[in-house]
Amino acid sequence: MATVTLYTRRGCHLCDDARVVLDAVRAAHPFELAVVDVDGDPALVARYTDEVPVVAVDGRTAFRYRLTADALLARLRDGDPHQP
Repeated sequence: MATVTLYTRRGCHLCDDARVVLDAVRAAHPFELAVVDVDGDPALVARYTDEVPVVAVDGRTAFRYRLTADALLARLRDGDPHQP
């Protein structure tokens, strides 16, 4: 099962939009979801500054700022040999 990480910060409307897409896709295609507030870690603040949201799939950056359900599903299926 894939692990998807959403790097986010409070008050970020694009982050909220990304979370809606992640939750919708997760209902149809299960994956582990980790949500990380970058403001809780100075190293993450330095790394991501204003580039949130960032979505990583299995530890590799897959999306910045925006994502669509179709693009996320394609990315998840590319990494899952059991999907058609």
